[in-house]
Amino acid sequence: MVKPKILAFAGSTRTDSFNKKLIKIASIGAREADADVTIIDLRDFQMPIYDGDLEIKDGLPSSARKLKDIMLAHHGLLISSPEYNSSISGVLKNTIDWVSRQSDGELPLACFKNKVAGLMSASPGGLGGLQGLVHVRAILENIGVMVIPNQVAISKAHEAFNLDGTMKDQKQEQQVKKIGTDLAQMLLKVNS
Repeated sequence: MVKPKILAFAGSTRTDSFNKKLIKIASIGAREADADVTIIDLRDFQMPIYDGDLEIKDGLPSSARKLKDIMLAHHGLLISSPEYNSSISGVLKNTIDWVSRQSDGELPLACFKNKVAGLMSASPGGLGGLQGLVHVRAILENIGVMVIPNQVAISKAHEAFNLDGTMKDQKQEQQVKKIGTDLAQMLLKVNS
């Protein structure tokens, strides 16, 4: 049985992002289920807005190539996506657009095909980012990612966390950890 390798990140670059906090909590659940988890910050992979002319002229930006290589080395994705105007954040969409580009000798969508993902969101709003998760799920499934059915959307996120990054509501914290656990368990089944 192959030990699952999960790449975890938030679709936000804000230092004190609620979604970065969720990623840390969900990663605990994945590790408890015996997965190797790599947490990254998209701020460390700055890319220009996707532009086909720029790609033709200069190729894949080095930061996109680096992130793509990291994604290729992992079996699953743990993503916490903020909701911007009822949809996906620009940084997350731009990241997907750049790393989805086919390089020489690669199959189309190589870093997404046959991956499994777990999704979550946190938002100050009343729905917790649920509307944005619909779009994230649709995008990922359309590019070959199997997204686990359960997801978590934490509303009133500005009130949900303790100063140490843990959640005030232990039931919610267990739901977030369960996303990581369920992803790891699905990967064990898929890769066995």
